[in-house]
Amino acid sequence: MGTSVTPSQSLVPAATSAPLRLGAIDIGTNSIRGVVAEVEADGSYRVLDEEREMTRLGHGLFERGRLSASAIERALAALNKMKAIADGYEVAEMRAVATSAVREATNGRAFVREVRRRCGLNVEVISPEEEAQLALQSALRQFDLAGRSVAVVDIGGGSMEVVLTAGSVVDQLLTLPLGAVRLTEAYGGAERLGRRRWKRLRRAIDRVLQAQLGKPPFVPDVIIGSGGTFTNIAGITKVEREGSEKNLQGYSLTRADVVHVMHRLRGMPLSMRRETPGLNPQRADIIVAGAAAISRLAKWLGTNQILVNTGGLRDGLLLSMIAERVAGAAEAARPLDRLESVRAFARKCRSSERHTEHVARLAGQLFDGLRESEALPAEGRELLVAAALLHDVGYLINHAKHHKHAYHLIMHGELQGYTTREIELIANVARYHRKAFPKKRHPNFGRLERPDRWLVRTLAAILRVADGLDRTHTQRVTAVGVERGRGRVRFVVDAASDPQVELWDAERKAALFGRVFGSLPTVAWSQAARRRQGGPARRARLRIAAG
Repeated sequence: MGTSVTPSQSLVPAATSAPLRLGAIDIGTNSIRGVVAEVEADGSYRVLDEEREMTRLGHGLFERGRLSASAIERALAALNKMKAIADGYEVAEMRAVATSAVREATNGRAFVREVRRRCGLNVEVISPEEEAQLALQSALRQFDLAGRSVAVVDIGGGSMEVVLTAGSVVDQLLTLPLGAVRLTEAYGGAERLGRRRWKRLRRAIDRVLQAQLGKPPFVPDVIIGSGGTFTNIAGITKVEREGSEKNLQGYSLTRADVVHVMHRLRGMPLSMRRETPGLNPQRADIIVAGAAAISRLAKWLGTNQILVNTGGLRDGLLLSMIAERVAGAAEAARPLDRLESVRAFARKCRSSERHTEHVARLAGQLFDGLRESEALPAEGRELLVAAALLHDVGYLINHAKHHKHAYHLIMHGELQGYTTREIELIANVARYHRKAFPKKRHPNFGRLERPDRWLVRTLAAILRVADGLDRTHTQRVTAVGVERGRGRVRFVVDAASDPQVELWDAERKAALFGRVFGSLPTVAWSQAARRRQGGPARRARLRIAAG
C-alpha cells in the first residue's frame, strides 16, 4: 500500500493521550478497499496507508446466487494482506464490513466464517440502510450541506444507495439494485452496446427508479456521488479538460459530462476502452452500465450538478469508529435526556418551537385527562409528547405532504435513547396528525403489531385535537381539561380571549378521536373565562363523519 495523506476531517475531539490508529476494510461486490488511519488530537484523522484489490467477489453472483470458489480465494488473499498491513501499524481497532455481494449470496455466511478462520477478521455484513448512512456521514464531513437539498449517492458493484436530504436531515433512504456489475451481467456493457441492448438497459434502470423511487419529494440542488463509477467518470473528464486525473475530491461534473463519457465509452471495444486516460483498466467492462445508472438517476431527480466524494463508505466507517469512541465517553459523563434529543432534532428541522412545544403541552394534558378512564399505557405519554414536538418537521421538505415527510425524517433522525420500536411509533403518530386515518394497507402502519396499531391510533387522535387547539399558532388556548362520564367526553379550554378558530379546528380534526374513543366529544371555552369576558361560553358539538 502506498503511503498517502488526505485532508483532515473535522470531528469532535477524541479523548486520547497517544495517537490512535484505526483500520477499516470495505468488502464490496467489485473490489475490496482497506485503509489505516491515525486519529489526531483534535479528532481529525490522516491516512497512513491504503490498499485496493479488484477481487470481483460478486462475479456471476446475480446469475448463480453464490460466491464462486475462485472469487472467494481472491478475496481471502486480499484480506490477509490488508490484515497484515494493519497489524504492522498496530491499530487499536480493525473493522471490516461487507455489502451487497456477501449480503445476497446464499453462501455469504460461509464466506464470513472462512474469513474469520483464515484471516482472523470478524466481518460485519451491513444492511443497505447502514451502507447508505455511512456514505451520508462521509458527505456531511466533506461538504457543507447547510440549507441545501441534496442526493447522496453511493454506487457499488451490486447496488446503488440513495439518500435524499434537506441539509443534514434524511427524508428518504433507498437501496436500488443498480450496481455496475449487476447491470453489466444482466444487460451487457462489457463490450460495445448496440441500440437494442442499450434501450433494454435504460428501460430496466427506469423501471427500478419508477417502482422504488417514484416521484421525488423535491429536486435536489446537487448529487454527491461516491464509488468507483463516479471517480472514474471524473478522472476521464478531468484528463480531457486539464490533462490530469489527480485531486478528484469535490470535483464538479454535470449530467451532460456523464452522458458524454458514457456514449463515448459504449461505442468502444473493451481493448480500446482500457486505454482511456483517467479510467482504471480493471473497471473498463462495467463503467458503461454504472454511468447509465448515474445518468438516468440524475435525469429522474432533475439534478444537473454532481460533486465527487472520493471518501464514501470507508471514510464513513472511520468517522463512525471515531465517533463511537468519543460518544461513549460523552454519554458516560452525562445522563441521557431522550426528549432533549427530540427537541434538538426539531430545531435541526427548523420547526416552530413555540407552536410544537405548546401542542406537546396540550397533548400531555389531554392524555392525563383521559388516561384513567381509557386505561392508556404510561409509555404513551412520552411517545405522544415526542410526536407532538416533531409533528411539523416535514415542513422542511414541503408543506403539502409534510405529515408524510415527518414520518421519513423521524425514522432516519437517529433519536438518542429510543428503541427502534419507539421511533417507529413516534414516526407513525406524527404521520397521522392530519389527513388520512391510519390504515393497515399503509405499509408503515400495517407492519406494526396489533397493540401498537391501537396505540398509534389513540395517540394520533389526541394529537390531532391538540394541534387544532393551536390553529392560529398564537397559543391562545392556555390549558385544556377533560370531563368524562356517561358515554360523553367534554374538553374545557382556558383562554384569555375568545378561541373561536381553535374550537372550530379542534372540531374539524376530531373525527379520528370519535372513532377511537366511541364518543361524540364537545369542546367548550371554560365558564370562568366566559365570565371574565362577559359573554356566553362557546361550545362546539363535534360531528363525527360516518365510516
